[in-house]
Amino acid sequence: MNDIDILDWFTDTEFFGVSMANMALALAVAVVVYIALTLALRLALGRLRAVSSHTGTHADDVFVEVLSGTNRFLLALVALLIGVGMLDLPDRWASRVSQLWFVALALQLALWANRTVTVFLRRHAARHGTPGVQTVSAATTLISWGVRTLLWAIVLLAMLSNMGVNITAFIASLGVGGIAVALAAQSLLGDLFASVAIAVDKPFEVGDFIVFGSVAGTVETVGVKTTRIRALGGEQVVMSNTELLKQTVSNYKRLRERRIVFGFGVTYATSPDQAAAIPELVKRIVEESGKLRFDRAHLKAFGESSLDYEVVYIVLDPDFGLYMNEQQRINLSLMRELDAMGVGFAFPTRTVVLDASTPLRFSQVPAEAAAG
Repeated sequence: MNDIDILDWFTDTEFFGVSMANMALALAVAVVVYIALTLALRLALGRLRAVSSHTGTHADDVFVEVLSGTNRFLLALVALLIGVGMLDLPDRWASRVSQLWFVALALQLALWANRTVTVFLRRHAARHGTPGVQTVSAATTLISWGVRTLLWAIVLLAMLSNMGVNITAFIASLGVGGIAVALAAQSLLGDLFASVAIAVDKPFEVGDFIVFGSVAGTVETVGVKTTRIRALGGEQVVMSNTELLKQTVSNYKRLRERRIVFGFGVTYATSPDQAAAIPELVKRIVEESGKLRFDRAHLKAFGESSLDYEVVYIVLDPDFGLYMNEQQRINLSLMRELDAMGVGFAFPTRTVVLDASTPLRFSQVPAEAAAG
């Protein structure tokens, strides 16, 4: 067989109404387009990485990560479809090619969206990371699972609709089934959404010291259904996420300053001048430490057996041990300074005064009492 015969064979031989020559041309075009797309993608990624390395924003970094997730198989499919587009196909094959175009583009957009979710959740977890990485990862995984499920469900339904499948009944059946599942697992779904609320709103995180009700402890785990707290006594407290969010939670990990109010009393033997000097004395003692900020000190009230003072100051560090050390220093200084002033601390006393000017005589006692 000579070259002319081979050329005639390529020209005359047809498959599905398309000559071999046209198929070879379409394949060659597809290969060239694939190589061109691959090189263009590589050059674009290289250029974008160079630009993002010199900027302070994270948007270009996210864009580079998302674009690097372009699927090579889908690139090859796009190149093949471009090559097939050069063929004179029958109408029934042309409609199939248009459907493949939609599938390829939908899948690639879904992959980019999926990668975007991954990048944003990873960066969010890194930005709000705490020593308890496992719990943050659990909440992140929960959100990621929900977003990905919704994304791929939409893509699948769109592809089925493009292929001519009637998805109305399918969506209706999913809706009825979803309602039935939601009613059957109402408590579990409530805790599930509460877990998502904790992960998004972050009223507390792993490692935070929280107090609610009679429970005080450090958060160890925020799971899908429950939150586990290591109490001060050493035991682990397990509580439903839904019930926990109904509580008023005090988060001491986010404490920046401590406002301290304490009081003391001195005896009524204290003179007015001494009583007036005590607030200034307390102010001087508090301000001796650079870790405290004085607020006020006042003679608040006349007690049953004492002159009552109230003192307010701010500890500029949330450390509880520092607060206790400073309060101890203030108490000891007050003891020394008041003793030097000749002022004593008050304690509960009661004075009984007997009037001896009118002595009680036996004759004054009623006869019934004397007889008794």
